[in-house]
Amino acid sequence: MSTKIVIAHRGACGYLPEHSMEAKAMAHAMNSDYIEQDVVMSKDDQLVVLHDHFLDGVTNVADVFPQRARDDGRFYVIDFTLSEMQSLQMTEAFIAPDQAIYPARFPLWQSRFRVHTLAQEIELIQGLNKSRNKKIGIYPEIKAPAFHRFEGKDISVALLKVLKKYGYQKQSDPIFLQCFDPNELKRIKYKLFNLMDMQLRLVQLIPKTEWQETCVYVDGKVINYDYDWMFENGAMQQISNYADAIGPWFPFIIDPGSTKHNLLLTQLTAQAHQHKLQVHPFTLRADKGEVPDYAESFEELLTLFYFNADVDGLFTDFPDVAVKLLRD
Repeated sequence: MSTKIVIAHRGACGYLPEHSMEAKAMAHAMNSDYIEQDVVMSKDDQLVVLHDHFLDGVTNVADVFPQRARDDGRFYVIDFTLSEMQSLQMTEAFIAPDQAIYPARFPLWQSRFRVHTLAQEIELIQGLNKSRNKKIGIYPEIKAPAFHRFEGKDISVALLKVLKKYGYQKQSDPIFLQCFDPNELKRIKYKLFNLMDMQLRLVQLIPKTEWQETCVYVDGKVINYDYDWMFENGAMQQISNYADAIGPWFPFIIDPGSTKHNLLLTQLTAQAHQHKLQVHPFTLRADKGEVPDYAESFEELLTLFYFNADVDGLFTDFPDVAVKLLRD
């Protein structure tokens, strides 16, 4: 039996709205190994599960609270209480209220979905583990920790408290804790874990620098973190000092210039494995236009990553397909 893992990206979000409790229950029923939670913080210090620290891409917040946008036009989670957010209707991720990012997925504004807390989701997953006799793990991501601290909230401390409360405390527990911010991961590894008597597996996410996933605040000014050093010789050794795995964008593993007859593997996986880092790339999708030309099908794409590129696990919106591939 394969030891490679399937990570349900925002739940089974190829079928139900991302980060809805329904998508998480479906991911559990599909026997994913881990289910992902993106964690952000509310005005009243609640940890909620949403992909971004904004509400406007997945809810009707602009209709319900039109006056609450900041100067940049965005509606920030940190400006709303949990009860305010739970009064909103949540839906499939959209570019505009009538234009879904993935049009073939669950219809916009159909049925009723709600924002929920991290604690509620953990209780759902642990409850299903009991009733289904499973050991499916969680894979939380600390979103924008520097932004939260700049706003006066220490999201990492709050998150670790919740994890410890629900029994996630040591390396062998079914959890990976991920973040794009290497400074925050080091803070967790070298300071917070000692303070809280915890030791979880940490994952360094690796995006393109221009995505501006991580901000560094210097004298009140925002500087975009530069990830380029992570592709230099010796980078994986440095990362292995504070992390147990890397989560790179999947084109960093298989070069996009690959063809059906010429698969071009980068050195990232081999270098990571050399330093005993697991490799969990994100995000593989079956939607139209999301399967690169070097793969004939989504199933073949998964096969190329799991077996040709030899990754240890991967994030996918369609966990059932990956589970079937690995377990059948």
